[in-house]
Amino acid sequence: MKLLGLIGGMSWENTIEYYRVINEIIKSELGGWSSAKILLYSVNFDKIFSLQNQGKWNEIAEIIIDISKRLESAGCSCIVMCSNTIHKIADDVEREISIPLLHVIDETAKVIKLKNISTVGLLGTKFTMEDGFYVNRLQGSHKINVNLPDKEEINYINEAIYMEFAQGQFLNSTKSKFLQIINKLKINGAKGIILGCTEIPLLINSKDVDIPLFDTLKIHLEAAVKFALSK
Repeated sequence: MKLLGLIGGMSWENTIEYYRVINEIIKSELGGWSSAKILLYSVNFDKIFSLQNQGKWNEIAEIIIDISKRLESAGCSCIVMCSNTIHKIADDVEREISIPLLHVIDETAKVIKLKNISTVGLLGTKFTMEDGFYVNRLQGSHKINVNLPDKEEINYINEAIYMEFAQGQFLNSTKSKFLQIINKLKINGAKGIILGCTEIPLLINSKDVDIPLFDTLKIHLEAAVKFALSK
C-alpha cells in the first residue's frame, strides 16, 4: 500500500471525513483490520483564511509547497489537498514536487464524463466559483460546460461555507436555500451539480435532489484509495 500525504485543516471538519472515509474504503477493499497508510499535515486555517481574503495566494502557495515537500521527503507517494479552494494554487505545487498531486477537478471531471453529462452547475467558495481556475479547467481541459449561480447567490454560498460550515454549523434554513439554488441551476440547463466545496456534502446529499450530485470529497478520496492500492 502506498503512503498518502494529506494536507488538511481547511476546514478540520471535512478533513475528518477524508480520514474516516479513506479508511472505511480501505477496510472494505482489503478486509480484516486494514487501514490506510497516511501522513496528515493539518494547517492552521485561520492563517490560510486570512491570506485568502487578502488575495495573498503567492504566500499560500509557498506554505502549501513547503508542506508538500515535507510530505514527499517523509516518503509519501502522492499529495492530496483536502480542499477544493486550495486547488487554485495546485499548478504551483505540481511544479515543485516530483510525486503526483491528485487533482480534485480532474478526478471530478472523470466521473462527470462517465455519466455522459456535458453541462454542470458549480457550488463552492467565491474563489472556486469566480476565480476561473475551476471553471477554466473543466471547460478548457475537459470540455464540460459550467453554469454558475448569480452574484447574490454566490455571496450567500460563500458566507455559508466560511461562517457556518467551517464553524461546524449545518442549518436547515441554509439547506433550503441551497436546494433552491440547485433547482435554479437545473432550470437553466445544468444536468448535474458539482458540490465543489468538501463541506457542502455534509449539508446536501443525493436524496435531497432529483439531479446527479458530484460529491468532490467522495470522488477525491476514492481516487486517493485507488492510487494507494495501485501497483
